[in-house]
Formats: sequence, structure tokens, C-alpha cells
Amino acid sequence: MVRDRIERIGVVGAGTMGSGIAQVAATHGYDVVMRDIEQEFVDNGFETIEDSLERLDSRGDLEEDPETIRGRIEGTTNIETFDDRDLVVEAALEDLEVKQDVFADLERVCDEDVVLATNTSTLSITSIASDLEHPERVIGLHFMNPVPIMEGVEVVVGEKTTDEVTDLAHDLAEDLGKTTWESDDKPGFVTNRILMPWINEGIRAYDEGVASKEDIDAGMELGTNVPMGPLTLADHIGLDVCLHASETLHEELGDRYKPAYLLKRKVEAGDLGKKTGKGFYEYE
Repeated sequence: MVRDRIERIGVVGAGTMGSGIAQVAATHGYDVVMRDIEQEFVDNGFETIEDSLERLDSRGDLEEDPETIRGRIEGTTNIETFDDRDLVVEAALEDLEVKQDVFADLERVCDEDVVLATNTSTLSITSIASDLEHPERVIGLHFMNPVPIMEGVEVVVGEKTTDEVTDLAHDLAEDLGKTTWESDDKPGFVTNRILMPWINEGIRAYDEGVASKEDIDAGMELGTNVPMGPLTLADHIGLDVCLHASETLHEELGDRYKPAYLLKRKVEAGDLGKKTGKGFYEYE
């Protein structure tokens, strides 16, 4: 059994995804606790949230003032604070052992009827939940980046996830103003299984001199009606994130997911995209 009503949400991780999830939940009236391992990370998460709320408010996209929304979010470094949550979303590092440790802590702290969700984009839900006493309450809620802007959420069903938990995950995402689609617990799910080869092939085309980066992106935007070409999108996602996802899929699914050489070289050089000011393009 899981709780019929979700009012209090916990978010593990105050980075780009965690802070975005916390912001969206608070915007839709939920009481939120956002936790990270160091206070500096929590503070940085609040800075990201406040900047995002100000931008949305300046465009008239908020129904409430930023201060009211911000006031619904509590920051902490103490995972014990999740003991009164109705649902917790994990958005920690994309590392299986890290996530398994987080979920072990959550199972210790949270009541048995609390749904535990992971924002993983590539890792197996079943593997994340494998050592838990109640793996049936674990599900994937894969939000897209940037969370306050992107409409979609991928609901990923683990081997032991119950129908009740799956239905609740869809309902929550829709209550947050999102549209959902559902995936079985296969490597990359729907989104990254298809997206990562597309991005890598765009990078290879650029590296091999097929066209300029601007023309590769323009060709895909104008020719296929996507909002961003592969090189621009990679910069926005983060080249390190793209590389890690590609390496995970390469290990699981074989050579068609092998990361592009230029992607690895960019990451090794520290040019990670928009977040560092330089990737395939330069940013202020």
C-alpha cells in the first residue's frame, strides 16, 4: 500500500535536476525538503531556484510571487528530515552504488508506504532497488532538463514496481503540470536509448567535416522540426552527462552506443557545455 495523498515531497540532490524538481513541486503547492550532502550545495541549489523563479516571474509565467514559492522549500543536509515525507525523488549522482546507498538510507528513514522515486536517466530501476526490503515501491521519475521548462516526464517501471506505485507516479507528474510516457526498465529507457546515438552521430558528423556545427544543428532543426540540433542540445545537457550516459549504454547495448571521440576529448578538456561557458559553442 502507498499513500493516497501526496502533500510533502522530499528531493535528494540540490544540483540542476534536484533543484528543478524542488522548484516545480513548490510551484504547484507542495511542501518540499531539498537535501544535499554539503550546505554549499544546498545554497547553490537555492540560488538556481531563485534565479529561475525571477526569470519566470518577469515573463508572467508564475501564478504566485517567487517568495511564496521559495518559502515552501526547506534545505537540509540531514536525510532524517525525510521522515515525514509522502514521496521522495532521488536526483543524486548517476552512479549505481551512490544511488543504492541513498535508497538504503531512505528505506531506513521513510515509512513503508512512502514511494521512493529515482530521476536516473540510464541506470536500472531494478538494480537500484535490488537490496531493499521493499523494492516494489521504487519507480523511475525521469524529469527532463531544464525541469521548470520541459513538459515531459518518463515513468520507468522496475521489475517489482507495483501498478499502484506506477499509477501514483503518473498522477503526481501530471499534477506537476507534466505529460508522461511509460518505459519498461531497459537500458536508456525511451529517451536516452534513442537520443544518445543521435547526439553522438551529430558529433561524429561535425568531427568528420560533413558540415559546420551551425549547419549540422540547422539541418536537424529545419529538416526534422526538433527545437535544438544535436550539438546545441549536448551543450545544454552537459557533455559530461552525455558521455556518461553513452558509456553506460555502450556497456549494456554494444558498439552502436560507443561515445564519439570528440565528445570524450571535449570532456577531458573540461569543456562541458553551457554550464562551463564552453562546449561546442561558447556561452556567457
